[in-house]
Formats: sequence, structure tokens, C-alpha cells
Amino acid sequence: MFTILEGEIEFTFRGEKHTVRAGSTINIPANAPHNFRNASGAPARMLCMCTPAGQDEYFMRIGDVVADKDAPPPQLSQDELAERRRRAAELASTYRSEFL
Repeated sequence: MFTILEGEIEFTFRGEKHTVRAGSTINIPANAPHNFRNASGAPARMLCMCTPAGQDEYFMRIGDVVADKDAPPPQLSQDELAERRRRAAELASTYRSEFL
């Protein structure tokens, strides 16, 4: 379940794109292929709740911790982005995730 706290996020689920705006929540069933991205170019924040527990650990292992909720996103080089993607793919099966 994703609740958009600020801005808007584009979700693709069951082949359809939906723009979800601040104040709205979208629920994706377990094991359903989906993706999301900030297509707006403006800042966006969302709260993600995953069940069963454990998916949060995956995100902690592949992402970057920021100082607080208002901190800007890290500015990553192309090499750093490639490393995050490699790590995400490498750890995906451990956390019952797959990239499509």
C-alpha cells in the first residue's frame, strides 16, 4: 500500500498507468507486478507499507538513508546509480522480489 504524502507518483499496475496525487492511497495486491516513478520532475514523498514484513530491509540495503523527511535526495553519479541497480537485482530473490 502506498500513500502519497507530497507531490504525485505515476504507478503502472496491470498494464495501466495511474497518477496518484498527495492525499491518495493505492493498494497493490501481494505478488502483483507493478512499478512506480516520479514523472513530474517536482519533489514527491510517499509512505510504503509492505506485508509480510521484511521488504523494508530490502529497501534499506539498496537505498540511501537521508537525514530527515525534508532532506533532498542524494545526488548520485551514473556509477553509483548502476551500483544501486546491481545490488537491487542481486538481492531481489532474497526478498521475494523480481524485476520485470
